[in-house]
Amino acid sequence: MQSMQETDKLKTKLASAPRSPGVYIMKDAQGKVIYIGKANDLKNRVAQYFTGRDTRPMAPFLMARVADIELITTSTEKEALILENNLIKKHRPRYNVILRDDKTYYHLSIDPSEPFARLELVRKRGNRRALYFGPYPSGTAAKETLRFVQKVFPLRSCRSREFQLRSRPCLEYQIGRCLAPCKGLIDEAAYGRLVDGAVSFLQGRRRELLTDLKKQMEAAAEELNFEQAARLRDRVDALKHALEKQHVDGSDVQNADVLGIFASDDAYSLCLLFVRGGKLLGRKSFLPGKSKADIPEIASATLTQFYDTASDLPDEILLPCRFSDESVVAEWLSEKKGGKLTLHSPVRGGKKALVDLACANAREQYQSTREKEDQALAALAVLQEKLSLAALPRRMECYDISNIGGKDAVGSQVTFQDGKPCKSAYRRYRIRSAEAPDDYGMMREVLTRRLKGSDPLPDLIVVDGGKGQLNVALAVLKDLQIRCDAVGLAKEERSFAAAKRRLSGKPAKSEDRVYLPNRKDALYLSACPAALAVLQRLRDEAHRFAVGYHHQVKRKKDFTSVLDSIADIGPARRSLLLKHFGSLTGVRKASVDDLQKVPGIGPDLAQKIVSALSA
Repeated sequence: MQSMQETDKLKTKLASAPRSPGVYIMKDAQGKVIYIGKANDLKNRVAQYFTGRDTRPMAPFLMARVADIELITTSTEKEALILENNLIKKHRPRYNVILRDDKTYYHLSIDPSEPFARLELVRKRGNRRALYFGPYPSGTAAKETLRFVQKVFPLRSCRSREFQLRSRPCLEYQIGRCLAPCKGLIDEAAYGRLVDGAVSFLQGRRRELLTDLKKQMEAAAEELNFEQAARLRDRVDALKHALEKQHVDGSDVQNADVLGIFASDDAYSLCLLFVRGGKLLGRKSFLPGKSKADIPEIASATLTQFYDTASDLPDEILLPCRFSDESVVAEWLSEKKGGKLTLHSPVRGGKKALVDLACANAREQYQSTREKEDQALAALAVLQEKLSLAALPRRMECYDISNIGGKDAVGSQVTFQDGKPCKSAYRRYRIRSAEAPDDYGMMREVLTRRLKGSDPLPDLIVVDGGKGQLNVALAVLKDLQIRCDAVGLAKEERSFAAAKRRLSGKPAKSEDRVYLPNRKDALYLSACPAALAVLQRLRDEAHRFAVGYHHQVKRKKDFTSVLDSIADIGPARRSLLLKHFGSLTGVRKASVDDLQKVPGIGPDLAQKIVSALSA
């Protein structure tokens, strides 16, 4: 709660607040940013929090925690919008709406100005001459579309360098997926017609394309070119099949994004539908977030955050509600698009049906996520019971070691929060204390370094291994006087069951079992598959993370030249030496006088190189 001193400080700032556009930044008693907002009149907007005129459910929670407010003025409300968005991305305040997805989306791209154009998947629009189709919110959907287009319109799929250097037609030609323009088996004009057909299909002009292909097929048949007519017939059949599967989701909607929002209690879920050429291409759902913001604020925040880096803006965005700064957001989006973009909240008709569909998708996403969270918490409760843990293991950490004969040894720490990976809390360690194979010593080092750090302590520590690794973890906890549950997870065979399977001629089957402190026999959780699956995912992720880092360290070491260890030899001089003498062997054989013939190598450095390579 606010102290009298903090309240007086806030009232003083309110009294001196300017009546100009800008951004206000609310901070708690520790100076942490908890909310960022924008206003056309800063004084009036901030005053609403103190006078109770802000009726949003979130306002009382904010005011109970605000200890300071920072004001930043801007020239226009649009500048305030841009500044607010940048500050939200930087600080990620607790009470702001934050989209939990920062991916860019696939587009299909083709540059018709190329002599033999190639259709490809891209994430960024870097070529101004190219045409872009999308976005495809699902990589699978984009790849399926690409495969279909290449099947119907067999354009080349090889990169430009491969296309120029190819000595004979590739396998794609052999299976009928390319017409080998690399070897001149199709002329540029005929290939251009294929490109035009592919573009027409992706632009949604499929009825016109179908009519044109039928005319080409009939013309080829009249000229007795039956092979070409058969190929065109197959294209027509494929396009007819594609058209039968597609549904027009609103004849009055051609190029639009549709935002659906579902809010419940202090959480919300979002869904965006993408309509291009009158066809519903796909959807993008965002993970439910927690916020007491109302639906209009969620809609405004979604538009500013999602379209800040978007490469393909529609002509229209359909919304489930209106919001106060709608005109400013529309102006900003139109400027980004380079043309008019309208925001519309329909109340009836096909557009309203699309908004309702998007909201229904958002509701399903919310309910599905909540069900998964409930199942995960139920699995954690079973773990707590079966492993006799002191607390529900909401934060679990697993540790693994990866090395080859003690060389290039690394350790990994993987963190799960409520049964899901928390990748911001992953850590990796280069082993410092051991050069010989010593898994126990390496595990001790990793655990000691982790538990002496500043990260929050977990509810449960899981080590990949049996009794030995568990005893190491328990010893470290005892030495550091830390109270925390720890278990070991190892894949081993049940001796009786393994012997029985071998007698029957079947291979022995290993199972995961859990080692607990102060218990002789390991515990099998096969009767609790959901709880066991959580531990297995945690262990497998730690193993993947450790092996990946080990490969990275080893690869860097394998590809490091001995010249890199010599002082004053950087990448440029190393390249000059290798180019001049042909190889490292040639550099080793070179004398001091020979080395001085390389530009930039003086007598002192030449002597240093000879001494280092002869050691």
